[in-house]
Amino acid sequence: MTRQPDWNPKSTEVLYDQRAAYDKMRKTCPVAYSEMLGWSLFRHQDIRRVLDDHETFSSNVSRHISVPNGMDPPEHTKFRKLIEPLFRPEPMAAFEPKCRAITGTLFDSLLARTNVEFLFEFARPFAVRTQCESVGWHESMYEPLRDWTRKNQEATFAQNRNEMKRIAEEFEGFVAELLDQRRRNPTTDEHDVITSLLEARVDDRPLRNEEIVSILRNWTVGEIGTISAAIGILAHALATHLDVQERLREQPDLIPSAIEEILRAHGPLVANRRVTTCPVTMGGRKIEAGERISMNWISANRDERVFDDADQIRLDRDPSANLLWGAGIHGCPGAPLARLEMRVAIEELLKRTTQIKLNERYPATLATFPASGFATLPVTLRR
Repeated sequence: MTRQPDWNPKSTEVLYDQRAAYDKMRKTCPVAYSEMLGWSLFRHQDIRRVLDDHETFSSNVSRHISVPNGMDPPEHTKFRKLIEPLFRPEPMAAFEPKCRAITGTLFDSLLARTNVEFLFEFARPFAVRTQCESVGWHESMYEPLRDWTRKNQEATFAQNRNEMKRIAEEFEGFVAELLDQRRRNPTTDEHDVITSLLEARVDDRPLRNEEIVSILRNWTVGEIGTISAAIGILAHALATHLDVQERLREQPDLIPSAIEEILRAHGPLVANRRVTTCPVTMGGRKIEAGERISMNWISANRDERVFDDADQIRLDRDPSANLLWGAGIHGCPGAPLARLEMRVAIEELLKRTTQIKLNERYPATLATFPASGFATLPVTLRR
């Protein structure tokens, strides 16, 4: 059956302002079909339904292994239990001084000038360096990983399957070389993530190379792409909401909740996928078994049925309905690390400056799908 699309995720309107476009879709066509994404869901209640019913809406959406977020129980349960200890309070507490040192080094260089391009000079280097430090990549991987993330986003937008395959193989090569080095020389200064994955066992066997590759690929995409977008969104919000900026300077204990609220209003991640295992009806639309579902996080967290004055940043808002980290069994396992990194970055930014403002001569520009946040972010930092 040929189905007429309801919208085009790559249209000029969407690329110009994703939040405005997704808000419009939520109000006019909340369950919408496109050739690129299949069925896109824009309402909070529909996305929550998907998250709470992993039997009807499967996470096994790719031809390639995806650990653990592309798995269903019982496989998902086994691998999730293996990964969750990497994000417990003890390793997070051990990582915080390293994260703060990276932040300080970047700001020491940045604050030598007043006008800076915040994304290129802080957010992206911060995301790459903290990713390498948290996982165990050598600093020689800074540029290859940053370049790989960019190429991965471009290929995803273009839906270039051959290029996406080549980029996946390039990442496999990075990991294969790293694992080979560790196996030949297992002595390291500390017990890092790579060591933990090499020692881990599932079904009473060691992890296969392809499983480790998948874990690190998902971690890398989430860290470098999403964290850099999130840091940019946070800096932009502080620069445009001076009342919020000043309140956080006076009450730094509010920073964690402010981060959650700011990223609710402008999410750093656009969507995640599922596939139906049986026919369902959503928003009056009949969706057959085996069809693709795209959950639009940005729209869900701006749903006026759930969030009053959804476009406003309110530090007293109840965060319980916020889907920033997903929900259900597939809630983001790396949330403790991401929260730590963003908190440290904003704490140090506010501690080392007296004012953050947008650069009046060079306006910020929005990122385009599949990325979110900003493409450029010129700011003025005063010490």
